[in-house]
Amino acid sequence: MNTMASVRSLLLNASYEPMKIVSWQKALILWFQNKVDVLEYHTTYARTVQLKFQLPSVLRLKAYVRPKNFHVVRFCRENVYIRDNFTCQYCGVKFSTKHLTLDHVVPASHNGPKNWTNVTTACRDCNQRKANRTPRSANMPLLKDPQIPSWLPTLGLQLSEEQMPADWVPYLFSRERKAS
Repeated sequence: MNTMASVRSLLLNASYEPMKIVSWQKALILWFQNKVDVLEYHTTYARTVQLKFQLPSVLRLKAYVRPKNFHVVRFCRENVYIRDNFTCQYCGVKFSTKHLTLDHVVPASHNGPKNWTNVTTACRDCNQRKANRTPRSANMPLLKDPQIPSWLPTLGLQLSEEQMPADWVPYLFSRERKAS
């Protein structure tokens, strides 16, 4: 791990379904509160004056949490980018977040709402070219119409296998979950 700030933990439901990624601090709190079993550890440690704790990499809740609590996807910039796979919905090119913007399909100046079905991912060039027009009037068709997602992997569950700790891969990409 590069820094303590980059250390994250994968939180699984009691049924081994991936729920979310939490900070190492939240992982330790859940562990100390005896709410989780630690399934995998990072090679990194948190230290106090007298003790050191190996940081959890994969945690499993001891009590099942009903998934309905996690089905509402928060509308925010990062989640729109994830929904659109970090791809400009006008030119189809994938960009890093620093080169992306949010675009109102129906411009805000034309009373277009700021919500899932009216906001899409656009690169800076396409957003400027579209300007204060609809995609139709700008002759810039969308690759796909923006929709409300029924679910999103959060905070990095969208990472590719190369970008995540190796010990997360079986829990995210395997259809066979470990038995209790």
